[in-house]
Amino acid sequence: MDEPKKVAVVGTVMRKYSHSVVLLYPFVEGFRMDHGTEQPRVQIASMYLDQFNEDDRGRAFSEEFGIPLYGSIQNALTLGGDELAVDAVMIIGEHGDYPENEFEQKLYPRRHFMEQVCGVFKESGRSVPTFIDKHLSYNWADAKWMYDRAKELNVPFMAGSSLPVCWRKPWLEHGIGTPIEEALAVGYGQIDAYGFHALEVLQCMLERREGGETGIARVRGTRGQRVWDDAGIYWPLDIAEAVCDRISTTKPGNMEDNCPDPTLFSIDYTDETQGFVLMLGAEKEHVRDFGYGARVGGEVQSTEFFLQPHDERKYNGPFCHFSYYGKSIEEFFLTGKVQVPVERTLKTTGVLETALHSREGNQDWIDTPHLRDPYELLPDVKWRPRGERPSGDTLRRWPAVLE
Repeated sequence: MDEPKKVAVVGTVMRKYSHSVVLLYPFVEGFRMDHGTEQPRVQIASMYLDQFNEDDRGRAFSEEFGIPLYGSIQNALTLGGDELAVDAVMIIGEHGDYPENEFEQKLYPRRHFMEQVCGVFKESGRSVPTFIDKHLSYNWADAKWMYDRAKELNVPFMAGSSLPVCWRKPWLEHGIGTPIEEALAVGYGQIDAYGFHALEVLQCMLERREGGETGIARVRGTRGQRVWDDAGIYWPLDIAEAVCDRISTTKPGNMEDNCPDPTLFSIDYTDETQGFVLMLGAEKEHVRDFGYGARVGGEVQSTEFFLQPHDERKYNGPFCHFSYYGKSIEEFFLTGKVQVPVERTLKTTGVLETALHSREGNQDWIDTPHLRDPYELLPDVKWRPRGERPSGDTLRRWPAVLE
């Protein structure tokens, strides 16, 4: 048999429940999915971690699975040699002790990681598939630089999050070319990290609308009582209520009472489609999961985007949506073909930054000429669940380090 492709991991930190833990363990222990466990087809060959905290799992992971842990990104990619020695790179720039700016954005060093990786590519005279977990950067200038640099060096480049490949309850996916009038995603939690997830929920559905993704004309972020004052006038309250009715973790009572300080992202697309993200995580947290709804033909369609939680008293196998996420990344590493358009992540990165700047400023519209470019929808993602809830092998105990 051919030797498996070697993957270098560049991460911020590896601690309990961090993305490095829940994403990397399937790459060494197997991907737990509804139909059973899929064994990895690639090999984690090296790691670089930027930080080690009190709950560090990186050193133990390295020792348990015999994966060298290098002190620099360059050495992780060259396996301690003089030139690129791996077949793919996975950048996980999430979690860790990094400062926040005034817009509640964590200043993760994702561009720095990408610069180091591309430096090795340039010196070695070749590039390999590179994946970045979640959004590209906290600011547009760095995100666009990363996208452009990958183009310059012919880097097969993919990014994004697990939300587009999690379970949906009930199953809902718009057919290509659906005439969507307006759409809204509901989210919760920290506004930067989880706001991006909610934007990916919205975008992975809206890009399937009639005419495809045409680009974004302007963005606004509002918060607090202004959101509730605008409800039903400037954003579709009935869609939000339908989505919350779908979400299994929705608390009793109305959303305004449970969430006095919500955040709303409003997005005007260049084809006049309107999109919204309603974050209901403040105070009592009206919801603890994500959802989506849209008005199609005058009627509201809605679904929950279900993420398997880590409460092992109820689910004996946490975060198995990361297995589907990981399988899509693995497929990309094996084939060099992106499974989702990186332009989706670039666009949501730009929307998030703009919305947060508006939210912390005068809460007015901000024109987005840099987000007006359309992008092409790729063929259907191969690895993702088609049902409503995790079942079967995904419920088995996995793995001990998560306890």
